[in-house]
Formats: sequence, structure tokens, C-alpha cells
Amino acid sequence: MDQAIEINGKTRLAGFFANPAKHSISPLMHNTAFSLLGINARYLAFELPSDGLKRAIQTVRDFDMLGVNISMPFKIEAMSYMDELSDSARLSGSMNTVVNLEGKLIGYNTDGSGFFKDLSERDISIVGQTMTVLGCGGAASAIVAQAALDGAKKIYVFNRKGASFDSFRQRLALIHQTTNCQIELVPIDNLQMLAHAIDASRLLVNATSLGMKPHENQLPLPEESLQRLQASTAVVDIIYNPFETKLLTLAKEKGCQTANGLGMLLYQGADAFELWTGQKMPTEEIYPLVLKEKTKK
Repeated sequence: MDQAIEINGKTRLAGFFANPAKHSISPLMHNTAFSLLGINARYLAFELPSDGLKRAIQTVRDFDMLGVNISMPFKIEAMSYMDELSDSARLSGSMNTVVNLEGKLIGYNTDGSGFFKDLSERDISIVGQTMTVLGCGGAASAIVAQAALDGAKKIYVFNRKGASFDSFRQRLALIHQTTNCQIELVPIDNLQMLAHAIDASRLLVNATSLGMKPHENQLPLPEESLQRLQASTAVVDIIYNPFETKLLTLAKEKGCQTANGLGMLLYQGADAFELWTGQKMPTEEIYPLVLKEKTKK
């Protein structure tokens, strides 16, 4: 039940540190959840200067905040100011959530856990399964790290060769050493290996920006490779603008179960909320708000 919570001397603060920050949907999500659950807290967005993160992190302790969400360009820098890092943050190489545990700051990455929480709601599991990820940026790193932690059997990662490709190889080696998950990094133009990976995968994930507006006609992999898709393979595109990318449209035509990135956005926030409060975010009530906000013309 929605409860009007009066701000008083016991009101706790949570927030969002980023630049830019004014566009964030997180205040809507978290303040709605605080209100629905009767939690005496408020969530604000703070747009930090490029050199302002260290000072801002100290305010989390000084103001006894519940914690904060961290976004670009601070997801990597923030790690150096934590007292402790979760496995998800350490393995992915970035973090998006700070939890204040009586002055001890713990860094988490809930992007990956939020991604798989959304999939679990759709009865999609990668435990003991093979999956394919397209891309080697921050989202791909979070998803691969969490998949390995959750018990994926094998993960294929495809991307164009270059500096990011080579540096990602080191990241994947750390994830493998920690989890013993088999991970293979392959150039996207290796069509034979791409075909093999798609055939073997329970899940195909686009973690690149290819297909996002205003480039809706782009695909993150050759269209002929998609012809190999089987209906038993779930396809997820972390893009949500457009709501259904060309990749998802083609996957649907093959009978695949599909999802966009809106669920990942919702559940990464829900996981942070639970870390701060010990309570589950009422996602059924909040999802329509997120959908309305993120699908505005």
C-alpha cells in the first residue's frame, strides 16, 4: 500500500552519482519503492564534476547514506574508494552500487545480477548451459561475470578485434580462473565459430549498441548467422530504444523467446534496493512506470 512518508530527522538518503545524471529514472524507481513499502528514505540524483567522485563517496559515510548507484563515467574509479568489493564487481572490473554498512563501503555490480533476475522471471536459466555474448564493453563484462558466477557451462564472446578485444581477454582470464567457467573470445568475423556457438547456445545476448536508435536497421552479427537460430535459443538485446530491435524481430520469426534491456534496467535497481533495505522492490508496480518513461516518443 502506498504510504506518504514525512521527511524528518530519521529520514535516510540514497542517491545516484554520474555525469550526466539528470536523465536518470532511478529516483522515480526508488522513491516509488520507498513510498510503497513505507520506508523512511529518499533518493536523489547528483551530477558530479569529473574530479568530484572521491569527495562524493566520502559523503556516503559522512551523511550515513544507505548507499548510492554509480554510473558513467565513474564505474571503474569508484572501485578504488571501496573498503570491499563483491565478486561481481571484482570480476567485471566495474561497479554500479555502493552499500554503506555502518561506515564500511562495499561495491557491487548489479547489472549482471539484474540481467539474470529478469531472465529467471521468464523461466530462462543458464546454469549448466552454453551461451553467446556479443560485445566486450561494460555490460558484456557484467553479464559474463555473473553468468560464470551463476554456473554457466561455457560462454562464447564475439567482438571486432582491436584494443578493447585484447584487454577483454585479460578480464575473461580472471573470470575463468575464479569460476572455472569455460570462456572463449572470438573475432566476430569468424563465421564458422559464430555458427558453432549459436548452434550450441541456450542464450544469445547482444551487449553492444548496434541496433539502437537512430540506427535501427543495424544488426550486431551477420544476418545469415541468425538463420541458424533455433526456437530453443532465447535471444536478449540489452537495447530498449527501439523497444524491439531488428535482432529481436528476426529472432521472433524463428520462434525464439525474446527480451529487451528494460528488465535488466528494472532489476539492477531492484537488486541495489534490496542490498540497501533488506526488502524486495515491488517491481510489478514499478515496471509500468519504467516502461512509460523509457518508451516516450
